[in-house]
Amino acid sequence: MNRLYHVALSPFCRKVRLTLAEKKIEVELVEERYWEPGPDFLRRNPAGKVPVLRLGGHTLCESQAICEYIEETVPNPPLLPRDPEARYEVRRLCAWFDDKFNTEVTRKVMGERVWKKVMKKGYPDSKNVKEGLAATKLHLDYMGALLDQRRWLAGDVMTLADFTAAAHLSCLDYISDVDWDRSATVKDWYAKIKSRPAFRSLLADHLPGLPPAPQYAELDF
Repeated sequence: MNRLYHVALSPFCRKVRLTLAEKKIEVELVEERYWEPGPDFLRRNPAGKVPVLRLGGHTLCESQAICEYIEETVPNPPLLPRDPEARYEVRRLCAWFDDKFNTEVTRKVMGERVWKKVMKKGYPDSKNVKEGLAATKLHLDYMGALLDQRRWLAGDVMTLADFTAAAHLSCLDYISDVDWDRSATVKDWYAKIKSRPAFRSLLADHLPGLPPAPQYAELDF
């Protein structure tokens, strides 16, 4: 059986979940408390990180590598364009969100407001939260500038870049930390992504002790 070891509010796990769902690959979801790694989990991934995907007898880790493996083995519907320049742009934006956005926003906001509570590591650092929320505005502006010139983030078709960005923003939206009124263009883009069948399982996520914001699962938000 295909199996994804994941954490519900990890953007890296969500990117893989979106890719699997878009490709209509069924997997069993297994919650993995990676901060309390057991020997079985470390055997699957000695780095002690999620996601880890068991697919067709293979054990795969690192979200971008997993998504590109899925793309190469199940090419339809495509999430990476054929043209080298267009493919570069998708990869550039995936790196932008998984590196820059994650460092400046996700780690600071989700780390303080969610994972400190889940991992019982004390109270949120308000300075980190404020810095993360301020950085969110700059990233939304950048996305708005891209979407003013394109139908989707990397071009005229939806790609892995859109799933990567949506994975990060959906985590923040779970705790109502995205100012969707800042950019109507970005809000419309997210509404399109959110309405896709691939997004349904994400909208059903519920972290024990931390319910989602009221608008989180609403398609008209």
